[in-house]
Amino acid sequence: MSIDLNLARENMIKQQIRPWEVLDQRVLDCFAAVPRDHYVPEAYRAVAYSDVSIPLGEGEHMMKPVVEGRMLQALELTGSENVLEIGTGSGFITACLAHLARSVTSVEINERLYAGARHRLAPLADTVKLVHADALAGFDPEQRFDAVVVTGAVLEIPGTFLEWLSPKGRLFVVRGRQPVMEAVLASRVEGGSFRIDSLFETELDYLRGAEPKPVFTL
Repeated sequence: MSIDLNLARENMIKQQIRPWEVLDQRVLDCFAAVPRDHYVPEAYRAVAYSDVSIPLGEGEHMMKPVVEGRMLQALELTGSENVLEIGTGSGFITACLAHLARSVTSVEINERLYAGARHRLAPLADTVKLVHADALAGFDPEQRFDAVVVTGAVLEIPGTFLEWLSPKGRLFVVRGRQPVMEAVLASRVEGGSFRIDSLFETELDYLRGAEPKPVFTL
């Protein structure tokens, strides 16, 4: 049975994303414009627009569309921002960020995912810069960013991620312990401190190196 991907995309927006309080028209237009099926593994193309977390291999998954939508909306991008993405994954969120912002630097630690995303994102080379590196160890950007997006969960927000924000920058990240995690937006405020706003509960794979350390008991 063939799948009408265009219809599936429309249904994703109308039946999944909008009901989850994603009402920013720029974000909705982005989901209509960026073909999510181009960024999923071929074996999962038929469910590219379903309310599922799609496996990318090696324990990695794409976020559900509703989480992607809430994340993009929370950043309130206007088109003028320089954005840092930590965790390129399939490249879909990278492409969405490129649609919504001025430029995107995306960091991926997994060599296979980096290579696949580089191929898929080649048409966006003027807007997107991909970096194969570990954001938690050794990556040191020369600039500060208006927005930082972390696509994997962390137990606690690393201080370096906050340091990469510009004076009025904001950071989206999911933090906490599985199975109940909290999506938050950290915003730099006057005086150099940060305001942390809780957005919603969800669950994501941990960013490599940011997972809780095993606790052994006797």
